[in-house]
This record gives sequence, C-alpha cells and structure tokens, in this order.
Amino acid sequence: MAGRIEDYALIGDMQTAALVCRDGTVDWLCLPRFDSHAIFAGLLGTEEHGFWRLGPAHASDAPPPTAARRSYRGDSLILESEWDTPRGTVRVIDFMPPRDGAPQLIRIVEGVSGRVPMRSALRMRFSYGRVVPWVHKHEGRTVAVAGPDSVWFDTEAETYGKSLTTYSDFTVAPGERIAFTISWEPSHKQPPALPEPEQSLEATEEFWREWVEHCTYHGPYREAVVRSLITLKALTYAPTGGIVAAPTTSLPEDIGGVRNWDYRYTWLRDAAITLSSLLRTGYREEARAWREWLLRAVAGDPENLQIMYGIAGERELGEAELDWLPGYEASAPVRVGNGAAHQLQLDVYGEVTEALHLAHMTGLARNDYASLLQLKLIRYLEDHWDEPDEGIWEVRGPRRHFVHSKVMAWVAVDRTIKLIESGDADGPLERWRELRDDIHRDVCEKGYDKERNTFTQSYGSKELDASLLLIPQMGFLPPDDKRVIGTIEAIQRELSTSDGFILRYPTQGDDEGVDGLPGDEGAFLACSFWMADDLAMIGRVDEARKLFEKLLSLRNDLGLLAEEWDPHLQRQVGNFPQAFSHVPLIDTALRLTASGAYGG
Repeated sequence: MAGRIEDYALIGDMQTAALVCRDGTVDWLCLPRFDSHAIFAGLLGTEEHGFWRLGPAHASDAPPPTAARRSYRGDSLILESEWDTPRGTVRVIDFMPPRDGAPQLIRIVEGVSGRVPMRSALRMRFSYGRVVPWVHKHEGRTVAVAGPDSVWFDTEAETYGKSLTTYSDFTVAPGERIAFTISWEPSHKQPPALPEPEQSLEATEEFWREWVEHCTYHGPYREAVVRSLITLKALTYAPTGGIVAAPTTSLPEDIGGVRNWDYRYTWLRDAAITLSSLLRTGYREEARAWREWLLRAVAGDPENLQIMYGIAGERELGEAELDWLPGYEASAPVRVGNGAAHQLQLDVYGEVTEALHLAHMTGLARNDYASLLQLKLIRYLEDHWDEPDEGIWEVRGPRRHFVHSKVMAWVAVDRTIKLIESGDADGPLERWRELRDDIHRDVCEKGYDKERNTFTQSYGSKELDASLLLIPQMGFLPPDDKRVIGTIEAIQRELSTSDGFILRYPTQGDDEGVDGLPGDEGAFLACSFWMADDLAMIGRVDEARKLFEKLLSLRNDLGLLAEEWDPHLQRQVGNFPQAFSHVPLIDTALRLTASGAYGG
C-alpha cells in the first residue's frame, strides 16, 4: 500500500520527477517525460504495478522501516534519508541530475555507523504497471525492455532475480558508498553511457546552488519561499519552458472518490501565476522561456485558446481510464489525459495577459509577437466575454456566468489598455476603455448580492466561491470597498472549515453540485493563501499572518504541499506537489513581508 501523500519526497531533473516514500520506496516515476507512461505506478496500485525500494533489510512479513530523518541537502532537490537500526545508521541519497543525455535516477547508499544489512528491490512495470518487461543482461548491465522503452540498471553490488524482481542484498560499513542507477533510452538505440554517480551528485548540487543564488527574496519566510521556488523549477519542462501543474495523476481530492485528475500538463492559468511568482523573485530566464512556449503553443490559432496544453505545446490530451489500476487508496477511476482541455474558461485570457503584462513591467525584453497575441486575445474577448463558461474550477456541470471569469476578462482588457498607453502596442484605445467599463458594470450589477453584501459565484446564484478573493488582488475594486470586505467576510462565514481553511465552493456530498460531480473535497490550499492575502490588504494583518503560518504548518517535513487539505482526515489530498499551492505561498510571503506582518 502506498504511503500517505505527505510521506513522499520529490526529486526530478526538470523533465520528469519521482516520488520517494519515507521507507525508501520510489512509487512513482514516468520516463522520459512528466506525461510519459509510468514505470513505477505503485502509488496508484500495488507493488505489482512497479516500485523500487532501497533501505535496511527487513523480514519479509514485516513492513519496511521508515527513515528516522530525511531532508534535502541545503537548497537543492537532493534527498537524504537516514535510518537508525540495531546494527548502525545508514544514509540513502536520492537525486536526478539535470539531464545531459539519458534521464537517470541515482541512489547512493552511504554507511554512517556500524554495519547495516541493506536490500534493493527493483520491480519495473511499463505502461502504468500493465506490461512486464523483458529483463536480461547485456554486456554486464541489466536492461529491461518493452516496446519502445528500455531501462538500464547499473550497480557494483551483486544482483539476482526472483519473482520478476531484481534484488541486491549487501552490507554497508562506515564511510562506504554503493551507488545504484537506472537510465532510460529508446529501445532501438545504443545503450546509454555508464553512469558516474559521484560526479553527477556534485554537478547536481552545484546546479541548484547556483540557481538559488538568483533569488531576490531575503525576508523572514525565506526557507518556505526558496523550497517552493525549487519545487516550481522542478515542475518546469526544461526543453520547452512549459510548466506542469503537478507531476502526478489521479491522487484524489476526496479519498475513495472520483475526483481524480491528470495534472501532468501545462495549464495556462497555473503556468501564468507560476511565472508571476518567478518574476517577483528574480527569475527572468524562466519567464522568457515560458513566454516562448506560450507563443509556440497558441501559434496560428490564438482565437481558439485552450486552457491547457501538453508540455511541448500539444493540443490533444484525450482522457482515458486505466481500469487495471485500483487507484490511490481505492480512489477510482485512475485517469490519464484531461478532458477539460477544450473547455471554455474565459478567466485564462486574464491570467495570460496579466503574466505578459508583468513580464513587460519587470523589464523582460519586448517581443512583438507577444504584444500581437495580446491584442488578438482581446479582440476575441470583445465578442465572447459575456458568454457563460466552465470557469476556473473546470466544472463538468452546465456553463454559467462565473463572476471570476468576468473579472479576469476585465483584467485582460485593462492590462492591454495599459500596454497601448505605454506606447508599446497599437489598438482601439477608446473602444476598449468602453469595453472595460462595460464588463465592470456588468459584474457589479449582476454578480453582486446587495442583501448579503457579497459577490456570488455566478450571476443570479446564492453560492459563494473562493475565487472572488482575487477581486482586490487583480485591482478590479480597491481593498477598502465595502463590497470587497463584505465578500471576504461572507467567504469566511460560509466557506471556512472548522480549522479556518477555505473551501473552493459548496459541494453536495453524494449529490451532484455546481461542478457536476458527486462527493466532497478538502480545503483548497490556494484559496486559503488568497484569504491571507486579502486579510492583509484590508488591514487585518495579524489575522493574515496567523492564517499564513498555520498554512505553512501543513507542509510536510520537506516543505511540500499537495492541492488540498482534508480537515476531517487531517492529511494532504490531491496531486502532489502542486504548483497552484506553492505559488500563492510565495505571493503571500512577499505581501506579508512588505507589510511587516510577521512574527518571531
């Protein structure tokens, strides 16, 4: 059985990522890309679906021991786990070197004290656990082959096969280091080069040290901010600049339920807000790469902007169910692909335009096609802003006139007007100023409940929605506007959990709610960070700080957050780690630091 979601650590090479549990088991790894088929899919099934455990030897009828300590080595993505055993202490160093050739997962066992018996158990299963590869020796190396894929296993330790698993039993003494590496290569090509684990470790540590040095944030929450930035960098697909929402699929928002989605794609919304956080903390190169990815992805068809694309800009992300996988803690179905790719979500135009605007304002070199794209998006919005859509939360129920979508359409027009006013683009300024006023008036008239003094989820509805917290942050209304304050307080009353975190919107249990799905979900962490932001903006800074620091306490021991927090089970839920949780963490830290709202 897989561990709790927060029991996992992330390692990656900015092209794919692995999740490593506290007991030293890699339960999730897709090769060679984030969205490739998994060779270890035990996270969504059982050990029969692939895993790699490396840790102290234990009795076959006993659970594997969990590490007594684990941490990342400094500001890096190099994981160090330590076990204290009756025979001594041992350390395992796990990492994936930034790629220069074949993708590699390297695991180095290091003796600390005593003589510790160890075991490596490697069970590769291709195609998300469905295919047993042909495992054989080739010139002294172990290779697993199935169809187009081959995975090469290299170690100096003795190995043997048993029950379709490759084992290695060995003992490690103080100061002794034994390395294990798997490398992926297309099966029709020559074998990958022999790994050099120690040199790769040194180079990986140097890469992360140099990257973190560019961070411009030096406030009181630096540890949390830097770890979040490293996580966001790890979710970036280096060859193209695309940014995945998370490296996993189908980790449930509702344990045992059906709210299981594939997040290994580039949502324009998530990528745009990630870009904003990177820009605010000094990372312009990532912003430039993402802007180039965006221009390629939408090239030739900006009027049909998708809400998400593949990490190289692919448009077709057809959704399918993997019925041979039982799902994480029986949360089925397991899905790959995402059927929401072709939804209409008008807010995306605002997020993309806001990101381009911020890039422009922070001095990113001008790109004429980016400005042209922005103008084309507004021309599309002129004709479509007043249509119903599926909204920020990708509801699978009927389309509605979501207030947040209209607000973000206003943002798109507003930021484009600013671009024209700066002299960096040409457009019908007066006409678009009138459009901006029309959208603003429409929202304030149709999306606001005067009796309750709050904006609502959609025109004519009574439900609330946490995305309304973005109204002051986007500049749609000033923070001291009574309608803004009323909305914040209404959300606190109606969408707050018993421990003070914020739900996205009301759900209906076994009945289908506004999102067209049965079941409930946890508190959406991004929304809780948005609440902390808003509280700071309206002057309730002590309350904002307390909520922010309470949110920080939800991170696992390595500083990582999933998508949601289940207040009943008191655990993280949803895909992990989640960009949409780490981005607002950074933004709230920056806001609180600027306001001086932090404690000792």
